[in-house]
Amino acid sequence: MYLCKLKLISAFNHYNRKLMSRDEALKTRWETLVNLISNKFADGDKLDLDAIIYLVGIQELGRFQRKFKKDEKLDLMHIAICRLLEPFGFYEFDYQDEEGWPHYKVKEQLPPLKAGEQSILMKEAIVQYFLEKKLID
Repeated sequence: MYLCKLKLISAFNHYNRKLMSRDEALKTRWETLVNLISNKFADGDKLDLDAIIYLVGIQELGRFQRKFKKDEKLDLMHIAICRLLEPFGFYEFDYQDEEGWPHYKVKEQLPPLKAGEQSILMKEAIVQYFLEKKLID
């Protein structure tokens, strides 16, 4: 019984180290990404999560030299969130409308997440997006 308990504790500690290692890698990549994007688009002022999501939306729409109305800015953020969470299986690209705006359909409902969990999920998705685009390592 005692040996079995030790193995369980050892496995749990190994799992925790793995999670901490992954969290540290995410934190490092996130900070690198924020610095890179902030220097490029905000003269070094730190961009927040929402600003980066907005920029991903502009990237996905592909219209860089245009002013957007308030409702269009919300649509851009929605496009970004769908695109960012697509690799996680929550959304799937459906079609592009006549004005060039991408549309997604829900594949799986997001589970209820606390604010901190949402933030971590979005940071992980954004880091993954920029890794795919080869803008960070």
